[in-house]
Amino acid sequence: MLNLKVLFSFTLVLFLLITTRIHAAEETRPNIILIMVDDMGFSDIGCYGGEIETPHIDALAAGGVRFSQFYNTARCCPTRATLMTGLHPHQTGIGWMTNPPGDTRGDSRPPAYQGYLNRECVTVAEVLQSAGYATYMTGKWHLGFNSQDRWPLQRGFQKYFGCISGATRFFYPEEPRGMTLGNEHIKTPASTTQRPFYTTDAFTDFAIRYLTEHQEDASQRNKPFFLYLAYTAPHWPLQAHEEEIKKYRGKYRIGWDELRTQRLAKQKELGLLPAHTKLSPRNEAAPAWDSLDEQKQIEMDLKMAVYAAMVDRVDQNIGKLVGWLKANEQFDNTLILFLSDNGACAEGPALGRGRFMNPEYRNQEHSNSYGKAWANASNTPFRLFKHYAHEGGTSTPFLMHWPEQIKPRKAWYTEPAQLIDIMPTLVDVAGAKYPTTYAGKQIHALDGVSLRPAMQGKTLNRATPLFIEHEDNAFVRDGDWKLVGRGVSPASGLKPEKWELYNVKQDRTELNNLAEKKPELVSDLSAQWQAWAKRVGVFPK
Repeated sequence: MLNLKVLFSFTLVLFLLITTRIHAAEETRPNIILIMVDDMGFSDIGCYGGEIETPHIDALAAGGVRFSQFYNTARCCPTRATLMTGLHPHQTGIGWMTNPPGDTRGDSRPPAYQGYLNRECVTVAEVLQSAGYATYMTGKWHLGFNSQDRWPLQRGFQKYFGCISGATRFFYPEEPRGMTLGNEHIKTPASTTQRPFYTTDAFTDFAIRYLTEHQEDASQRNKPFFLYLAYTAPHWPLQAHEEEIKKYRGKYRIGWDELRTQRLAKQKELGLLPAHTKLSPRNEAAPAWDSLDEQKQIEMDLKMAVYAAMVDRVDQNIGKLVGWLKANEQFDNTLILFLSDNGACAEGPALGRGRFMNPEYRNQEHSNSYGKAWANASNTPFRLFKHYAHEGGTSTPFLMHWPEQIKPRKAWYTEPAQLIDIMPTLVDVAGAKYPTTYAGKQIHALDGVSLRPAMQGKTLNRATPLFIEHEDNAFVRDGDWKLVGRGVSPASGLKPEKWELYNVKQDRTELNNLAEKKPELVSDLSAQWQAWAKRVGVFPK
């Protein structure tokens, strides 16, 4: 009888120890919040050189690790495909763009360009949900529209509110680019504040709603959560609350040249860029500010003020989300990541498009923009924009903040990193396992590396170069060397003269092309890029 009691006591103690360890392990796994903005330039936020007021993002940067050389994939949907899967976009079926509502243009193209996520990839939500995470998303999906099996709830998310298709109006979204709740297209919800409905506010409000419901649900509250918050700001149409616009009216009468000069000076002061960094020339399509008449200057000042107001409002909403985390004692064990999907957008004429001066007309526009001149300033000090593989198209602010594991670092993290590294990082910190098969399908292997060493300022020990391709714009980045080109395709014969070569440590703004001086290096890097392009399915298109 005594032995049975001893055995029972021993078994009970062992059970309690195991249970305690399981709960302890559960508690040490972080909540994860992945925040992405849309079409924001490299230098717009305060901690990357901008004058726009972004105190909440700046505080996250100051309390975490800031990357000075982080690359996206130069365009909305390819970036989102890589962000969600860890794979190169061609491997996911989004080598170019997603199919717009009602458009089947991808059906006649090779699988790499079908226009929606395939089933040879898994999303980070699918991986984390398999590891016991609750998974929520608000904002822009843009990874497949025309069939419901391509939507967030069918790709690993438990709750969703946002726009499935991509760009939408901010105050008055409407079908087929309206709001979706779960799997249902809905009318624009009523505003939760005294201000009118605004997508940036609504995405945050629904994110907080989902996290609140998570806390209140006994079946969910002990699970860590993953929240993907994908703002559409500051993508066109440029529309903002009048209260924020007023803060910035008049500040941009200095013009884009002076703004670029001031931002680069601040970037050097912050240590983001070395003192020897040269400012790239003003884009050839942009006129000198002083060549504009006063009325045009007033109009252009307003366009940049609206853009700045959109970024400002994103920051206020991030502050609101951080406030919820702190109030609910979730802040210290939450890993927050922040980035932009591509460089600033120069689509449309050099001085922008659409109506701006009348707020009523402005807020009904579908594609009004600020143009190449201001996009050039947003990307200070780089040249070129969204679409291109040069620094202006692919360089993004990137930060990670996690108080329990990341100590504030004054120094910038200077090793190059890329979107392909985010999936391995989240798998790593979540204690998850990336699958080789999923739902009966073979899954492509990951090329990226975990960024966890960067949290302590350690090297990533990356074994291979970084590669991208979008619309025949391409680069390969190997150490300090970057081979980058436009029009790199089989039609051009992939000839070396299509390539430019830069030592980005010495020449981050890509002004001194060394391709003619180092033909062997060009040939070697070009061959590596071609091998990568063949492996991931860049060609045929």
